[in-house]
Amino acid sequence: MASTRGRQAAMPFIMITVLLDMMSIGIIAPVLPKLIGTFMDSGAGTSVAYGLAQAAFAIAQFFSAPLLGGLSDKHGRRPVLLLGLLGMAVNFFVTALATEFWMLLAVRVMGGAVCANIAVANAYVADITEPHDRAKNYGLLGAMFGVGFILGPVMGGILGDHNVHWPFLLAGTLTLLNCVYGYFVLPESLPLERRREFTLARANPFTALAQLRQLKGVEMLLWVMGLSILAQFCLHTSWFLYTEFKFGWTPKDNGLSLFAVGMMAVLVQGGLLRQFQKIMPTDKLVRIGLVSSTIAFAAWGLVPEGWMMYVIIAANVFGYMVQPGLQSLVANAVDPTRQGESMGAVSSINSVAAVLGPLMGSPLLATVSHFPQGDWRIGAPFYLCAAIQAVAAWLGLRYLGRAGNLRASAPAA
Repeated sequence: MASTRGRQAAMPFIMITVLLDMMSIGIIAPVLPKLIGTFMDSGAGTSVAYGLAQAAFAIAQFFSAPLLGGLSDKHGRRPVLLLGLLGMAVNFFVTALATEFWMLLAVRVMGGAVCANIAVANAYVADITEPHDRAKNYGLLGAMFGVGFILGPVMGGILGDHNVHWPFLLAGTLTLLNCVYGYFVLPESLPLERRREFTLARANPFTALAQLRQLKGVEMLLWVMGLSILAQFCLHTSWFLYTEFKFGWTPKDNGLSLFAVGMMAVLVQGGLLRQFQKIMPTDKLVRIGLVSSTIAFAAWGLVPEGWMMYVIIAANVFGYMVQPGLQSLVANAVDPTRQGESMGAVSSINSVAAVLGPLMGSPLLATVSHFPQGDWRIGAPFYLCAAIQAVAAWLGLRYLGRAGNLRASAPAA
């Protein structure tokens, strides 16, 4: 019992770790396109190069995430998490000092290869919580993501308006401090009796995905999750340059927009999600969120004025419930001894989407970057996001609606 209480008490520690980690990522988000733009001679070139930089990180993470997840099942979550933090700190510092685009691209590959922080954090939460509490704790983890994106982008945007290198130096410093903090404070969450032997076969990202397909009821959820995440990554890759091309936004403006997104994430995932779960099941919240997100993507591409982006951010309340809800549904279908492996595989899905999103969104944005400010055609990547999310919503409505009907009819049967 003491060991269980200790692991449950570790939740605040992992939340702080995720907060500092996401703060660092948030700091560089508004200025990375600007930094890449210093190596390019046109908006279209910047858009394509930015997409390549994002895809390079994701490709490396796709192959490394299940490997690091499997290692965390054998050696524990703590050492893998610390390795990722140290690698990201090096990534930020070298990016700040890069003098050529190829240097930046190379260090992005290195950063992706060692960073499995999201997968390990998800496995950590699964280790220390009971199945019925996972949606709530994933929501709290999402809230920490939101707080990180409240503090980070505003700081990065303000610094980036003065010097595009400063945010990377600050992010590297915070990540290094986070690593030191974790070394001295963060406890291990995985007890020795629940550890598994490591094999390269299970660390193969394609093998990990195939194994998830064998879990009853998870395959369609993975399709919904994968398409939804693909739409999100396409959005993330396009957001900063889209708002610059269409509204003339600066890094500071983009930092403020992410501030608004972070505030909504904290409000919804840190509080409203739990309130809504008292009156309706998680799968129904996910269905509503998928539809809400589809409408929001299309609206972001259509609006003619920058202030309208904030209205949509605030209106898309249920959209912020989709990812923690889907993560909870998947985690509850997985054996407790395989959470690291399964979350590494889920992270591989994220990485596949993170590769495809930039490769789809960035070239599309480059083709419309020459249109005048305010032109609705600049929103082409967002219309693509809406189409992808619409497919996810259709699959989710069919599958989750059928599952809900089966549950409702079970007592009568």
